[in-house]
Amino acid sequence: MSRVNIAIVGGGLVGASLALALQAGAKARGWKIVLIEPFAPGDSYQPSYDARSSALSFGARKIYERLGLWQQISRRAEPILQIQVSDRGRFGAARLSALEEGVPALGYVVENAWLGQCLWQGLDKDVISWRCPAEVKRMQALGDGYRLTLDDETEVECDLAILADGGRSGLREQLGIGITERSYNQSALIANITPSEAHCGQAFERFTDEGPMALLPLPENRCALVWTRTGMDAERLAALDERSFLGELQGVFGYRLGALRQVGARHLYPLKLVEAEEQVRPHLAVLGNAAHSLHPIAGQGFNLSLRDANALAEALLASQSLPGDFATLDGYRERQRMDQQMTVGFSDKVTRLFGSNQPLVGVGRNLGLLGLDLLPPAKRWFARQAMGLGTRTDV
Repeated sequence: MSRVNIAIVGGGLVGASLALALQAGAKARGWKIVLIEPFAPGDSYQPSYDARSSALSFGARKIYERLGLWQQISRRAEPILQIQVSDRGRFGAARLSALEEGVPALGYVVENAWLGQCLWQGLDKDVISWRCPAEVKRMQALGDGYRLTLDDETEVECDLAILADGGRSGLREQLGIGITERSYNQSALIANITPSEAHCGQAFERFTDEGPMALLPLPENRCALVWTRTGMDAERLAALDERSFLGELQGVFGYRLGALRQVGARHLYPLKLVEAEEQVRPHLAVLGNAAHSLHPIAGQGFNLSLRDANALAEALLASQSLPGDFATLDGYRERQRMDQQMTVGFSDKVTRLFGSNQPLVGVGRNLGLLGLDLLPPAKRWFARQAMGLGTRTDV
């Protein structure tokens, strides 16, 4: 049986980002960290038309800059220079501009495979050891940490266990950590689209009576589509042939980018807001989608998780105690509480407001968009939320 200071269960984007945020300080302290991940990363990045992507906020860029990784990530990061928010069939609209906000970009869209490669290649093997492919089957609380039993029946003991194993975390359930769950009764249809005109770094948030959609800029003049519809309608759209699908999408989105020429593989994801009722216990922290899963339309989920990971790393490295000290973990939780409440609330309220087809709600949000475009303080607040800077005063 091996003993480490920190065991990170889940080596995806959140778990790997936490490991990176910890590794310099861990090396100075002589800490041992293990990253346990079921799916081995590829040896090299392989570009794909259908690659899944994440929207990184400007705040996420600042975090990766501090970790010395942004220069590498930026090689395939498409900047969002402008966001257009509109409501189909109504005149209200809002436009956010990087130039107006005094930043190089409001955010960036990065393929998950590329971001993962950059993260994994940045890990110091002398500090971060891998157990991969490997899966944690059982977790047992000890007086001074946790014992993890892996799928090959080997065991690892740690001072601090980090659950970053996704929204369907079986270990979260096994440990008796409850969740609050709110279904949106919708599914997200995810696909990549090629328009006939250059996107020029524009992102579009388009709200309709049937549900919101987002079109985000990608390299090679592709766009990442997130189209929210009710379950049955989402399944119908996913089953259409390419020509019929593009025709229906064109009718809803319009010709802001000319004719839509190509669509890649389509994937459906049921949508709900999920929050863990506990994020810290003695010797345990819950991160990423295991802690909170948000609606994707506002692009806040991964960015919030990255801020959580960064704050947790800072709290652990600032503490004089060994990892797992409950006072340190509880302090981290309190520090992030407002950010989480504001971000979850922002995402949920935007989703519900623009997902309603009630006439009076439609008039209200139309006037709200118009006012947002005309009132600089409101527009500035909205932009800072979108950029992941809502609770920060140093940027």
